[in-house]
Amino acid sequence: MTDQERAEKIAEHYREILLLIGEDPEREGLVKTPMRAAKALVDITRGYRENPLDIARKAVFEYEGSKMVIVQDIEFYSMCEHHILPFFGRVSIGYIPKGNMIGLSKLARIVETFARRLQVQERLTAQICALLSEAMPTEGVIVMSSAEHLCMKMRGVEKQDSSTTTYDYNGRFAEDPALRDEFLRLVNAGR
Repeated sequence: MTDQERAEKIAEHYREILLLIGEDPEREGLVKTPMRAAKALVDITRGYRENPLDIARKAVFEYEGSKMVIVQDIEFYSMCEHHILPFFGRVSIGYIPKGNMIGLSKLARIVETFARRLQVQERLTAQICALLSEAMPTEGVIVMSSAEHLCMKMRGVEKQDSSTTTYDYNGRFAEDPALRDEFLRLVNAGR
């Protein structure tokens, strides 16, 4: 199914939703809304149609060198799978090369692929960590994600200043608390 076909089917449902909430989908401001919302949803969920492992493996290069590589503050936007409301934030990734490195832009593409799905932040963080360990040999990977969730800000408890931080790590980062601390210190020093 093409993205256009997908959007057309979704737009039919958005039109029905507008009716169900008491709106008139034929009024001037809403006539094009079902298709606009459908196209937005198709784009927001494009991660389902991308393979992050393929993305990662296209840019793994032989490399001996750094003790740790860190790419920090990769911004992302996602949708909470519980309320289908946005959450957004930043991801920082560290890894210890083991004869290979990955192209830096691929780290951002991997974050984007997992974020562009219905998600929970905990799973997003764990998926990025696991994928990097699968895509290339490393001595360890650590991923930190900090985000704000509109499901907490605009509904329910409505806590405007809340944010959530999640971590996942493996390899030497799991074995050595000092290495985890070094990652956190380096990430926080860049702020």
